[in-house]
Amino acid sequence: MFITFRLFGSLPYSRVFPHENLSAGQQFAAMDRLLDRARTGPSYLRQPEIAQIAVDAIHDGAARFARYELHAFVVMPNHVHLLVTPRLPNAAWLGPLKGFTGAMANRVLHRKGPFWQDESYDHLVRSREEFRKIQAYIEDNPVVAGLVNAPERYRWSSAAENQRQAAGR
Repeated sequence: MFITFRLFGSLPYSRVFPHENLSAGQQFAAMDRLLDRARTGPSYLRQPEIAQIAVDAIHDGAARFARYELHAFVVMPNHVHLLVTPRLPNAAWLGPLKGFTGAMANRVLHRKGPFWQDESYDHLVRSREEFRKIQAYIEDNPVVAGLVNAPERYRWSSAAENQRQAAGR
């Protein structure tokens, strides 16, 4: 399962997509490009302490709570991409993940109100080829967004973790 969720208010409310002219995949790509290029709106996940809350919770969902098998992730300044094999229905793990991280982030930020946008994007991965493409998409996202020049240089992703694990061998 490929999941994307974003910060509350990270896209302008006035932004309208011509849904009848775009497939679900095209709508997602358009939204993701807007998120990557956003110069306004919240970007709380740019703060290391907030990004680490998300990364730790993502890992806990896999290792500690066994809610999913984690294959790839990236925590961008205003959104998160995950590639997982769920062991529970999405609502049973994604809601708690967003609820916990939102509450913890709000506590650190000394703020109240919604942290994550209610809705999320999910896509069932149907083949190994699609899996590989999505994993590359996720791990390359910081490069495409201009945050780093190589995926493994981005601290808040599975690419960075894979690089550190390989160096430790």
